[in-house]
Amino acid sequence: MKNNVLFFFLVMVLLLPLSLLAQDWRTNWDDAKSEAEKENKKLILVFSGSDWCIPCIKLEKEVWENSTFNEYAKDNYVLFRADFPKRKKNKLDNITQKRNDMLAAEYNPKGYFPFVVIIDSQGNVRGLLGYEKKSPKDYITRINQFLIEK
Repeated sequence: MKNNVLFFFLVMVLLLPLSLLAQDWRTNWDDAKSEAEKENKKLILVFSGSDWCIPCIKLEKEVWENSTFNEYAKDNYVLFRADFPKRKKNKLDNITQKRNDMLAAEYNPKGYFPFVVIIDSQGNVRGLLGYEKKSPKDYITRINQFLIEK
């Protein structure tokens, strides 16, 4: 019994730093926009098919979950994901689904996945990205290039 408890605490201690590095993805679109404006941060809107889109899953694992990206993102970006899962077990509630549909109509009418929309703090779309086989550092550089281009 002692070994099981010790093992549990060891696992929790090892996993805790991973959860602390995870960037907070906002769940309220209006709050995300307000935060970006108030804090003068870029807004990254990600359209994802989390349970069916292979490039979306790769982007999640290679960039969004990476500690290099998360360390930079917490001071520079507000992140918002509009997910479009297909599996019944991952079905979104009606309010979230309607909000994601509204965002897709405005920012992703062609339905590309993954689709990353870079929005400046004033609400202007500055760039569009999809999945690119890049390191998190190179992905950050690409995002920031949109913000210096006129």
